[in-house]
Amino acid sequence: MSDAMSYFAIAIAVIVVALDLLAIISVFKSDRTVGAKALWAIGIALFPVLGLVFWLIAGMRRTQ
Repeated sequence: MSDAMSYFAIAIAVIVVALDLLAIISVFKSDRTVGAKALWAIGIALFPVLGLVFWLIAGMRRTQ
């Protein structure tokens, strides 16, 4: 793997982690029950990309 590809992969990983952290913070600031907050946070942490996408589609819509 070339240096450019390595840097690109690291940049993507950092972006995914940052977005996951923002999503988890948003989950804990919401007015959901403690159990729902825990499930969302665990789902986002265990499945970083899919959890984030599913939260963007289903989770954010419910809070608005």
